[in-house]
Amino acid sequence: MKYTRITIETDKMGGVPCIRGLRIPVATVVGMVANGMTEAEILKAYPDLELEDIREALRFAAEAVKERQIPLVV
Repeated sequence: MKYTRITIETDKMGGVPCIRGLRIPVATVVGMVANGMTEAEILKAYPDLELEDIREALRFAAEAVKERQIPLVV
């Protein structure tokens, strides 16, 4: 799958995946969704974001967890 809105730049934000070269990590966006924020609330909190940024961040996160095993019980 190709991601056009996710960037990884080693000189920005320690190389973590961000939205369109902005200093907004994918994990921040996914975390806001996980905490119950609506798309409208996220866009209001981060005016530089676009609706498709949120949706691509979720697709990226879903694909990322497919690639590794995460222990559910410690």
